[in-house]
Amino acid sequence: MFNATFDQEQFQKVINVAVDQALKRHEIQNQIPPVLTRKQFMELTGVGESKCAELFNRLDFPVCRELGYPRVRTEKLFEWMDEHTNWVKDNINRESKLRII
Repeated sequence: MFNATFDQEQFQKVINVAVDQALKRHEIQNQIPPVLTRKQFMELTGVGESKCAELFNRLDFPVCRELGYPRVRTEKLFEWMDEHTNWVKDNINRESKLRII
């Protein structure tokens, strides 16, 4: 049999970081238009023409071509980014481990 203790201070730090990031993300989302042009997308993400073209041609990327020119719905972009971000997968277990005594 084993006993496990929970590091409440470390857990609180993880929660604080997550909440801060969520608030920042929400603030950013409210400041940008609901639909991005190619140029706006590149400015927002800091990518160049080549990377933009690569992303816009991916089957899983949330680009809409029905409006004449490709557009990206901001809401879907943030969802796509969440799904394709490895930070949570790579770090959540490391930062919120239970210590086994």
